[in-house]
Formats: sequence, C-alpha cells, structure tokens
Amino acid sequence: MTPVIVAAVLLAALLHAAWNAIAHGITDRLLGFALIGLGGMVPTLPLLFVVGPPPREAWPFLAASVLTHLVYFGLLMVSYRSGEFGQVYPLARGTAPWVVALVGVTLLGEAVSVPHLLGVLAVSAGLMTLVFAGGRPSRAQLTALPAAFATGLAIAAYTVVDAYGVRFTQDPLGYITWIMVLQGPVFFLVAAATRRGRLLRQLRPVWKVGLAGGAISAAAYGIVLWAQLSGALAGIAALRETSIVFAALLGSLLFKERFGAVRVAASAIVVCGVLLLAS
Repeated sequence: MTPVIVAAVLLAALLHAAWNAIAHGITDRLLGFALIGLGGMVPTLPLLFVVGPPPREAWPFLAASVLTHLVYFGLLMVSYRSGEFGQVYPLARGTAPWVVALVGVTLLGEAVSVPHLLGVLAVSAGLMTLVFAGGRPSRAQLTALPAAFATGLAIAAYTVVDAYGVRFTQDPLGYITWIMVLQGPVFFLVAAATRRGRLLRQLRPVWKVGLAGGAISAAAYGIVLWAQLSGALAGIAALRETSIVFAALLGSLLFKERFGAVRVAASAIVVCGVLLLAS
C-alpha cells in the first residue's frame, strides 16, 4: 500500500468511528439507523445522473452487497441495544480482518507478505483486546457478544463482496452510489411502518445529526472502495479497523468513557500493526 492509500484509509477509519459515535448517541436505535441510511442516500441521489445505470453484470454484486450491509446494520443495532459501545464495537470490527485475510488468501489468491500478515494479526489482536478494556463483560453484556461476533462476519462478507464488485466495475463512485441508494430507505420504511403517527415527532430532535451521520458513513465507505482498487484487500480491511482507536478516543471525549491502561496498550498494538501494513 502506498502512503496515499494508507492516509486515505486512516481518514475513512476516523469517519467510520464518527458515524458510529453518532449512531451510539441516538438512543432510539431503529430511528438512528433509519436516519443514517437516509443520510447516506440523499447526497448520492444527484450522482445517479452522473454514474448512470450499472452494467447488468454488476447487479449480482450490488444485490449481495445490499443484503450483507442490511444484515450488518441489523446485527449492529441488536448489539448496541444489549451491549456497551466500548466492548461491542471492538469485537465486531476486530473479527473482520481475520476472516477477510483468510478469504483473501484461500479463495481470492492474494499474496500476503510476512510483515503484512503480522500487521493483520497485530491489528486484530489489539482490537480484540479492547473488548476487555472496561473489565470482564457482565452477564447482561454476554448476550451482546454473539451478535457482535456475527456483525464481524457480516463486515467480512460485504468487504469481500464489494472488493470483487468494485474491481469488476472499476467505478467506485458508481458502485457506492447505487449501494447507498438501494439500501438507504430500508430502515426508514421499517420505522415508518412501525411508528406511524409518532414518527415525525420522534424524528424532530435527532434528524439533523442522524442525516449527518449517514453522509459521513457514505464518505467513509466510498474512500475504502476507492482504496480497494489497489488490490491490497487484507491490508486495507485491517487498516480500516483502526477506527476502533478513534472510537476509543471519541468515547473518552464525548461519552466520558475511561481510556485506561488496557486501551492504551491495545492502541499501541494497533499502531504497530499499522506500521507493518504500511511497510
């Protein structure tokens, strides 16, 4: 990976942490994810006139991507409802690099050098360590951990699907535009069907921040799709998971979560992994 790609993916990681912090801050999870979906869709609608319809051969990739993204959002919503942000998010994000690296080597035929493999392992180990940064998970929190692990598998699934899709189309702008347009309204339609007359009243205090979170989410993933054109799937998948370091900092600043010795040590491990990936 070139320094430009490394810097771009780190920016995407920061943006990813930011929109997750926004989602975490909206206590009504369904409403929060509904707004984030719309926020990702609205800015991309004008781009439809620029990118045009996708080629027929790209639709299977788009359909698989939208499905896996919706599963991911649903699992993330369940995880946030029953678990703490500081433990659920690291487990979900820390699971994906292991799976993506394994798929990249065994199924996609990617060549992974020893330093890059060590980088993937270091980033994953550091992120998984953050699961226990707040101490041993309580009995109530244990119910969220399987959902968080499943969220990580969904992340790995859409990462591999979209890597194939964007390489096939060679058009990251068109690809991300159609993903956002197709998946954007789904959770809002669910909220509209279940909340009915209460929806507008519930939207009023949070709609601005929710839509902003969606726009940030679209920007973050668009950067990742562009970076994946380089072909370094495992390295990018691991590097983008440094979002959990940014999330830990945001949690400390915004939610007054304790950034203690365990999180400092885990973050240091992640930084070592980043250096290996950038070598």
